[in-house]
Amino acid sequence: MHQWMLKITVYAERLLEDLDLLDWPDGLKEMQRHWIGKSEGADIIFDIKDSDNTFTVFTTRPDTLFGATYCVLAPEHPLVSEITHPDAASAVNAYVTEAVNKSDLQRTDLATEKTGVFTGAYAINPCNNAPIPIWVADYVLMTYGTGAIMAVPGHDERDHEFASAFGISIVEVIKGDGVCVNSDFLNGLRVAEAKEKMIAWLECEGRGTRQVQYRLRDWLFSRQRYWGEPFPLAHLEDGTIVQLPDEELPVELPPIDAYKPTEDGKPPLARADEEWLKVRLPDGRIATRETNIMPQWAGSCWYYLRFLDAHNTEAPFDTALEQYWMPVDLYMGGAEHAVLHLLYARFWHKVLYDSGLVSTQEPFQGLVNQGTILAESYQDDAGKYYYPHEVEQNNGKAVAKTSGVPLNVQLEKMSKSRFNVINPDDVIDRYGADAIRLYLLFIGPVTASTPWQDAGVEGVYRFLQRVWRLVNAAGTTESELWRELHKTIKQVTEDTESIDKMNTAISQMMIFVNTATQTKTLPKETLKIFLHLLAPYAPHIAQELWHRLSEAGFIAHEQWPTHDEAVLTSATVTIIAQVNGKLRNRLQLPADATNKEIEEAALADERVQRFIEGKPIRKVIVVPNRNLINIVV
Repeated sequence: MHQWMLKITVYAERLLEDLDLLDWPDGLKEMQRHWIGKSEGADIIFDIKDSDNTFTVFTTRPDTLFGATYCVLAPEHPLVSEITHPDAASAVNAYVTEAVNKSDLQRTDLATEKTGVFTGAYAINPCNNAPIPIWVADYVLMTYGTGAIMAVPGHDERDHEFASAFGISIVEVIKGDGVCVNSDFLNGLRVAEAKEKMIAWLECEGRGTRQVQYRLRDWLFSRQRYWGEPFPLAHLEDGTIVQLPDEELPVELPPIDAYKPTEDGKPPLARADEEWLKVRLPDGRIATRETNIMPQWAGSCWYYLRFLDAHNTEAPFDTALEQYWMPVDLYMGGAEHAVLHLLYARFWHKVLYDSGLVSTQEPFQGLVNQGTILAESYQDDAGKYYYPHEVEQNNGKAVAKTSGVPLNVQLEKMSKSRFNVINPDDVIDRYGADAIRLYLLFIGPVTASTPWQDAGVEGVYRFLQRVWRLVNAAGTTESELWRELHKTIKQVTEDTESIDKMNTAISQMMIFVNTATQTKTLPKETLKIFLHLLAPYAPHIAQELWHRLSEAGFIAHEQWPTHDEAVLTSATVTIIAQVNGKLRNRLQLPADATNKEIEEAALADERVQRFIEGKPIRKVIVVPNRNLINIVV
């Protein structure tokens, strides 16, 4: 089939390098690096003995060329049929026929043993002119590299297994400490230096060139189904492909009689009537519309840009809005998108950047992989899962109610197939949306996988009830509560911005509520400031309490509070006073008290004096950073 491809390989190096610009988890970046698969090495030309043919192999280890004792061609390699000796033709043909019917996975990762057939032909090792046998083996793929490899069994586990199985010679060319041996002009060199020297020699001798390769392949962008975006292209009778004029856009899907290919194998859109299929171009020529459609990526690769200006009928998005909003500050998503959606969207964005349509080189500056919520599941030894209501406790162990079969209890990701899904609607009906929202943020960092506990929701619900009751208090604030409020403003602001500390932000809000509950008087202004902090976490109750404090409008539209660092600096500190290492009193002293002032206050304290009276003082130790004084008598 003739299908459309997107040339993502042109952007391979930029997609790789620009990962360093992103605030993404290291593991996810590494997944993209592995998928792009950059390999630096050399293309090496091998002559075939008694033949004018040559073939090229790519290797990342040109320093091991002296250890190459055989070569392998992929079964699909075009030279296989040309170079195979007549005596080996029957075996080679049978092997090739069997191999080409296997998937790449069957030929590589799923293969339990290495198989292959000797072609009867020999290649010439270019560095020592030694003839080495050429084999055909299905673990070499035509779709990767050149479809041919040089095998160095002395230093490659896969090659070593193959050579050992088929009795091929094995030569050591790298000692354990990374120094070249048995390698003529490379002897004594370390690997990095030997690579450079071998590449220079190959280029000088005309036997190879420095090369960079990528595992990444161009992106197949055609689909033979009905639902999808049609390509705005048309074909002329002479084979020319033209873009449709702007007035023909957008191309909408036509009505068809069946959502399946035509009898002769064309895509479903080919079932459309002639009125849709044939289009008259501005110059009068008649063209036939493209009947392949785009895959779902056509929308998901740039949806974030359309979000900026979703109702614009004149352009995909307004340039000023794009310049204001982009790049996306935070993308929250699972690692399963690492090497498809996220890589594809980065590629599209770079094309748009090069076209002058966007102002940033990357679409998503920050990215966080959210954790999963775990729940208890119940499974018998046969693998059958049970719903919680089908389980009861018998002597402290879970068993099936109806049969008494012992059950294994384990924490697993919530799944319908495991019968352990918590229905959020049920939780909301009982506790409200704010409680479940707050609980999910409170049980741990957003990136962590944590277990669901009903008791935890109850605890958060009680916290919200305490907040509700606080609204009725009024009066003048106490200094300690005022400091706690500013401490809460500071921590909630910092923890919310860091994304992965929202649970500790909630903990600090709980500490504030505990302090406020014990305060004799509580002003409305203090509560209003606290509600600002609570609003992103529990928006419904915060808004309701905002109105109950006689405020109008949305609390979310109000200015976010800022802390006063001076308030956080306490005017006094508590000093622990010890005699011979034992606590005798706690002293309230100015925060800037000197060591001498601390010593004088301790010696003058009545409770301390009772334990030193009549005894000589041998030493006085003041430890300012621990707010401690120890008097040794």
